Amino acid sequence: MKKNKSTQVHTIFQKIAPSYDKMNTIISLGTHQSWRKQATALAKLRPNSNILDVCCGTGDWTVALAQQINHKGHVTGLDFSDSMLAVAKEKIAKYQLDEKASLLQGDAMQLPFDDNKFDIVTIGFGLRNVANALVTLQEMFRVLKPGGQLICLETSQPTAPVIRQGWELYFGHIVPLLGKTLVNEKKEYTYLTDSTHNFVNYKQLASMFWQVGLKHVYYHRIMFGAAAIHTGIKP
Repeated sequence: MKKNKSTQVHTIFQKIAPSYDKMNTIISLGTHQSWRKQATALAKLRPNSNILDVCCGTGDWTVALAQQINHKGHVTGLDFSDSMLAVAKEKIAKYQLDEKASLLQGDAMQLPFDDNKFDIVTIGFGLRNVANALVTLQEMFRVLKPGGQLICLETSQPTAPVIRQGWELYFGHIVPLLGKTLVNEKKEYTYLTDSTHNFVNYKQLASMFWQVGLKHVYYHRIMFGAAAIHTGIKP
């Protein structure tokens, strides 16, 4: 099943890469960039930080992080979809960040890096799409330096009953219709909304952070619980 999910997700992201940024802005009502800014504000960034952005997709967070460091720092964006990475490559070139950012195609569950390599490891809107979220967190923990920080920005589920009902209606019915109407990709956007519904809640994700060995685990819910930022430190 895990292999099937990996194949399914890879196929989906290969297909939606050209429209992903447009649809992400529409679906999140333009808020996804502000969510990344909030997550970045929680990062213990130094000018020379060595950062890994896992499941970097079209590179928005990779670019934002690279803009916060100097030429002695570096951000590596990793994703398994070459189509998504092609979009990210264009952004890195557009913002002239070639010296501070690089891209690599790879598997989040088998990171191609030595232990204790990075000061900060991030993952934005990617953990719910990997075949095994716990294994991915273990790999992110492995490549962190002692004292390094792991940051996860992910969609989540509101808990207030009225807001939850509106959220269910929007993500369960409206988003797939937007995918069909705007980019003729209803099936793909049905999967993406289902992945949000089926992923662990914010408390369970915090427990997974503790489980892999992270300390000082902290979470911050945003937009009435529609998304959450989790952070932890490797001892």
